[in-house]
Amino acid sequence: MLKFILLIFLFSLSNQVYANNKNQIINKLKNTSNLNFDFEQNINGKIELGNCTIQYPKKIFCKYNKKNKIIVSSGKSLYIKTISSYYRYPLNKTPLNFILDKNFLLKKIYELNEEIVNNSLVKFTIKENNQSIEIFFDIDNYNLIGWQTKDIYQNTAITLLYSIKSNQIIDQKIFKAPTLN
Repeated sequence: MLKFILLIFLFSLSNQVYANNKNQIINKLKNTSNLNFDFEQNINGKIELGNCTIQYPKKIFCKYNKKNKIIVSSGKSLYIKTISSYYRYPLNKTPLNFILDKNFLLKKIYELNEEIVNNSLVKFTIKENNQSIEIFFDIDNYNLIGWQTKDIYQNTAITLLYSIKSNQIIDQKIFKAPTLN
């Protein structure tokens, strides 16, 4: 009987820890209007580095360290510009549509069960519109620290965030579509 009571206590305690992680993540995200971070992006083994700014809802500006590559969204379209190419995609056809939608993330995090990874990450797996998106949060400070998706070509894309700053003053001009020159 004592073992049974101890087991129930430990189960209850672990559920409280998980609930606390989820609540802390939800509160942190609710109080975040923007993020600025350095990133490492790995698409099928090809690694690129850069810096991004996210402004909720659905705005992003990323500048890659090499190849003069930028990614911009003002909320409707996603633009990718390099030295030699210029692409425009409907944002709602990309996984970023969900990642950049704070209200969507909050709703999904509230509904989903979390997974603790290596006692350092909290992971939520979102399945939406035939897409699977894994979102990662730091278990210590509850910052968003990355995501894993499939890109428009069905390549696995892992994005890791570091040097994260939130609620900074942002020049809104960075979210304008890049010019085609």
